[in-house]
Amino acid sequence: MQTRSSGNTQGIDVSRYQGNIDWTKVKASGMTFVFIKATEGQTYTDPNFQKNVSGALAAGMLVGTYHFFRATSTDGAKAEAAHYANTLKKVGGAKALQLPPVMDYENNPGNLSKAQINTVAKAFLTELQRLTGVKPIIYTGNSFAGNFDTSLGTYDLWIARYSSTRVPDDQPAWKRWTFWQYTDSGKVDGIGGNVDMNEFEGSAAELRARYAAAAPKPPEPSQPTKPTKPTEPPKGGEPMTAEEKAAFDALKAQVDKLQARQQMEVPVWAKAAVDAALAYDTKNPLFSIDNGASYDFYRFLTVMYRRGLFKK
Repeated sequence: MQTRSSGNTQGIDVSRYQGNIDWTKVKASGMTFVFIKATEGQTYTDPNFQKNVSGALAAGMLVGTYHFFRATSTDGAKAEAAHYANTLKKVGGAKALQLPPVMDYENNPGNLSKAQINTVAKAFLTELQRLTGVKPIIYTGNSFAGNFDTSLGTYDLWIARYSSTRVPDDQPAWKRWTFWQYTDSGKVDGIGGNVDMNEFEGSAAELRARYAAAAPKPPEPSQPTKPTKPTEPPKGGEPMTAEEKAAFDALKAQVDKLQARQQMEVPVWAKAAVDAALAYDTKNPLFSIDNGASYDFYRFLTVMYRRGLFKK
């Protein structure tokens, strides 16, 4: 496979083992992207998953997630895909992140044949794509990659080979890597201890463009036919006209719809928008977040806030 290049963009992958991470320092150190552990098997969820995703997004990193694969049957593979997809809903779903979900398949605890390895891998990948709407990436080791047949070559490869001199070997399914995990003992500002280091086969701009379909697109508020610019909500404390009430009700309906999705705590990057919206009109509050709200809900409020629609 190809060698590393000085123009390639750099990233890391993390799990609970990295402890508390200062994502601002990680981004400032030159890291562009991160893959964050989400799940393992049919029931395990990394306890730092949501915190890591929120922190990395707030720091401006390109974020993806991964699932450590353990299944030894197609039914088990589908169950693991469902667990992973359901966990991703806690951060808004796979489409709310810039990088695709990843199947981390690197060992063979069930002593499966190569044919069986490919069967369970395909079952997981197909089911995960059906549930998330995003085509996954395959992560594996340099040696284990030889188990995958050519039918899996349509999936992007993230391969592990810890070496400063040897490139990953050509494999039946791949002759190039998309991501290379080249060491497990990297040092990055903002992380105590070692961390896995990775390289994408192009620039940061090329990485964004490659997975643009999975990038988050902030929901746009409903627009009335006239006027063409967004109608401002009524000023706090003032009586509503019929037109203002209609605009307020339309906005509240959109907020209610977004808030009803999978709930999460207020992320750092949305706090200013949430505070401004709650303070806008205490007599007619748009919402309550006693039990949290969805990722899309916070994105929507942030868009409205940046447009100045919560200014009195």
